[in-house]
Amino acid sequence: MPPSVIRPLRLVGRLLAATAAVVGLVAFFLALVVATDGAASGFPAWSATAGVAVVAALWRGRRRSWRGRLVPFLPVLVAVTLTLSVCVPTVPTAYRPPPALTFVTTEHWRLSTGSRVAVYHYPPTGNSPRHRVPLVYLHGGPVRGISVLDHHFLQRLAGQGYDVYAYEQAGGGRSDLLPMDRYSITRSVHDLGAFAGKLGRGRVDVLGFSSGAAVLTRALADRATAAHLHRAVIAEPGPMDGPTAGMTGRKGRPSARGIAPATAGPRSTHIPRYAVAFGLMRLGLLSPATGLVGQAEGVNAFTAADLGSDTASAYCAKDAHRIPVEDTERTFSFSAAASLRIQQTIKDSPSIAPQLRRSRTPAMLMIAECSSQVRRWGTTILANDPAVQRTQYMPGVGHHMWNGLDDNDRRAAAVITAFLQDKPAPLPDRPTRAGIPAFLRDHR
Repeated sequence: MPPSVIRPLRLVGRLLAATAAVVGLVAFFLALVVATDGAASGFPAWSATAGVAVVAALWRGRRRSWRGRLVPFLPVLVAVTLTLSVCVPTVPTAYRPPPALTFVTTEHWRLSTGSRVAVYHYPPTGNSPRHRVPLVYLHGGPVRGISVLDHHFLQRLAGQGYDVYAYEQAGGGRSDLLPMDRYSITRSVHDLGAFAGKLGRGRVDVLGFSSGAAVLTRALADRATAAHLHRAVIAEPGPMDGPTAGMTGRKGRPSARGIAPATAGPRSTHIPRYAVAFGLMRLGLLSPATGLVGQAEGVNAFTAADLGSDTASAYCAKDAHRIPVEDTERTFSFSAAASLRIQQTIKDSPSIAPQLRRSRTPAMLMIAECSSQVRRWGTTILANDPAVQRTQYMPGVGHHMWNGLDDNDRRAAAVITAFLQDKPAPLPDRPTRAGIPAFLRDHR
């Protein structure tokens, strides 16, 4: 074989060997990160990787000239630099909550559970009759800030005479963080009861959305918390317990996920440190309490663009190119680690169906046409809670049913207020308990 062919082949071989060395060292580093649960920001894993790499490079160059001994260190340098980027924070490690909103005052209440939560109050406005029972909003997330779109919807309800209160669940938005092992679905339920008790207005109506609807469902099954509830609106619920979380099957009609334009703005997942941390947590290879990225740093790093595909899944496919901005970079807050921790406690919890069957709190279930939620999550509540008085199937909307598009806010408000006032429903009662099999079969 002529030298003109041999030289390029040798170069390609060396490049492949160097690439394999880099990939092997990075894989070794990640394995150590997983094995140590990211202890000390990953530096022990990095130190061990760097040590092994240096020893291997010295061994490979032991019979070479001094210049030849430097060659094996090139992939070591690349691998050490790449892995070091996973260990060095690029955002503040102390918690930085979003700045105050300009259109509503943020209060902070210390609950009897120990949680210190951010509270927003929209007193009744407009010419509508005032409603005696306060309305409390439980947002989705689970551990995130209340979106600006949600605030606008709450203002609409206040304009119809409702005294509206909302609080960001512990660890989300402007609320204080909890130690990671304190987050649980049970803590979220107890916080709701403590909030209603601190409000001191007797029983309250509660509107729970998404994961907030799951908290509300479990509150209906908890005798002490249910004693604080007057009426419950369960909107697009997540799974209520371990058996429900394991359910699969049909969701709603097609959402905008995968067809909506990419969300603009910076992404933490484009930075190696947070891409590794959030990716391994999502895969279950790192615990939510991982030492790789602290809770506060994780909240500071996570951006609205990181939830782009999840945001798109909350809208119908027809709305893919007009999805509204739910939050700005300044108002957005999401704790991926705490959210995963709460979701895991739901998965680990036993069935609450026996307790839910004893519920006597009047309730309504809301289901969106283009829902990204598993249909059986909602229908299981309907089947097991005898106090669910009506189900409203909301046509033309996705998971985020009130979103500022068209007349979606007006229609959602009409359904909610009709139930809270015990007036006839604006929409047919669908599905009924007897109609659940047909509803699931018809791919509604």
